[in-house]
Amino acid sequence: MAKGVQAVLGTLLLLLGIAGLFAMPASCARYPVVLPKAGAPTWVRGAFHVHTTRSDGRGTPGEVARAAKTAGLDFVVLTDHNDFKPPAPAWVDGVLLVPGVEISTSEGHLAAFGMERPLEGVRPWMPPGDAVKAVAAAGGTAVLAHPVQQRNPWKDEESAREAPGFELYSADTFFRQAVRSPVSRLLPAVGAYLGNPGHGVMLLVSPEPEPGARFLELARERPHIAFCAHDAHGLPSYEAVFESLAMYLPPELVPSPLPTDAAEAAARVSRALGSGRAVCAFRALGEPAGFALEGLDPERREARVGDVLEVRLPGNPEEDVVRVEVWGDGRLRPDGRSVELTAEGVVHVEVWARGPGRFFGTEWRPWIVPSPVRVVPRGPGI
Repeated sequence: MAKGVQAVLGTLLLLLGIAGLFAMPASCARYPVVLPKAGAPTWVRGAFHVHTTRSDGRGTPGEVARAAKTAGLDFVVLTDHNDFKPPAPAWVDGVLLVPGVEISTSEGHLAAFGMERPLEGVRPWMPPGDAVKAVAAAGGTAVLAHPVQQRNPWKDEESAREAPGFELYSADTFFRQAVRSPVSRLLPAVGAYLGNPGHGVMLLVSPEPEPGARFLELARERPHIAFCAHDAHGLPSYEAVFESLAMYLPPELVPSPLPTDAAEAAARVSRALGSGRAVCAFRALGEPAGFALEGLDPERREARVGDVLEVRLPGNPEEDVVRVEVWGDGRLRPDGRSVELTAEGVVHVEVWARGPGRFFGTEWRPWIVPSPVRVVPRGPGI
């Protein structure tokens, strides 16, 4: 028995020692990578998909609001599991709490927000298609939660096509991916978290190809909205996750500050998030204020075959710090900032940035993530 205890203690000490190796360089990691441009307009920003003690979160709604305030957020969309009668919209410590819900269906989880009427007929483990229809009937937006996550993916094909939203990046999914690679990913992140919580969370950000491929497949059939989900439960801390990423509402969509009336403010935030014109940003790398994807119809998020989209970057990034990534029916031109639309279908454009790495190096990570653009045929005479 004594030898067994010694072996366990020895293993724990070894793991702590390895984690400690990453804590020291984490204290030297510098964020943001891209500095904001002076005078850039303020974008309303907030957290999407957050859990509290009303389900399986570690913090009360008030504690979540205080963490969001410390992180500089304007709103939080609360999506507690099967919380079909959430509290009304409210301002708490200067942060707007927007009611939502995460519905546990028989084929996966569905995040929903922006309901203008009561959800009718919803219950835990209901058929997924019925859940999507119930959200639509209530005037809300349905989002496939962690749809390609190994632990709890979305398994129903027909309803996946009908739900307008898709969690392309999920902080909780990144964490679960790291658990599957404890030595190469989890330990470095845990060690870095001890020295710099925000850097520890950013080390978890390691996109895999499956969500993007599935997202493009669905977006080719009908318009889909890209969401970055915090899926925050309080571990890692709410504040650290909130400081790492956020959903942003451009000022032409929702001017800052938000209305003082909580119901009106929540309705504006919900409409903006459901419009497809909001963007996600891994804000630890830099603020997205000033970003734009030009050359498309912004209301419909459409452009024609042969058109060229121009990526306008925020701040004054150095050439080797930022790059544009393109998937789908478009190709990046040699200038690295314009995208030629090559065929009917859909194109997805992201901006990536070179952020601090595990030790003292750097790693490429997604920075700004807008929703995709549908590419339609050119009309006669165009």
